[in-house]
Amino acid sequence: MARYTGPKTRISRRFGMPIFGPSKYLERRNYSPGMHGPKSRRKLTDYALRLAEKQKFRYYYGLLEKQFRAVYEKARRQRGVTGETMLQILETRLDNIVYQLGLATSRPAARQMVAHGHLKVNGHRVNVPSYAVQVNDTIEVRDASSSKQLASKNLEGSTSRTVPEWLNLDRDLLKGVLTRIPTRDEIQPIANEQVVVEFYSR
Repeated sequence: MARYTGPKTRISRRFGMPIFGPSKYLERRNYSPGMHGPKSRRKLTDYALRLAEKQKFRYYYGLLEKQFRAVYEKARRQRGVTGETMLQILETRLDNIVYQLGLATSRPAARQMVAHGHLKVNGHRVNVPSYAVQVNDTIEVRDASSSKQLASKNLEGSTSRTVPEWLNLDRDLLKGVLTRIPTRDEIQPIANEQVVVEFYSR
């Protein structure tokens, strides 16, 4: 399962935002990593700025470059605004939906849950994190004590997060449904998706 396994705080400091979630370390050192971090005044080129926006999305959703490029190409071939379509594809990945439902405490944890076979979609076991969930698909925890204990524990720990309006969660049954595709305003992207489109179409 290909994924980024390097230092996460360093990545967050590079972009000046908590890419992987809240970090007290980032609050203490809110400047770029490296010995010249606090004094760095480099002016970034247009290419560097666009690259940074693309990288934010990649790390946020836990994708490698080849995977993220494939998402862009898929969005480009569909009707509608490419940037918004790209966001919708990312948000309706199975691992992201598992995280949004609160069945996992983070996207990496959700990715691992899916890969280890703890989830079912429409009654069928799915272990592919990038699985594209469709409207009215049902996502549920597998009927195994280990799976249910893990999901229940994660739900208890994610009570501070609100389940998006485009998802419906049944906490008792550990089951969720994708009721509709989210709009751009509901996604609240971590970076500018239009800049990413410009980066790839240059």
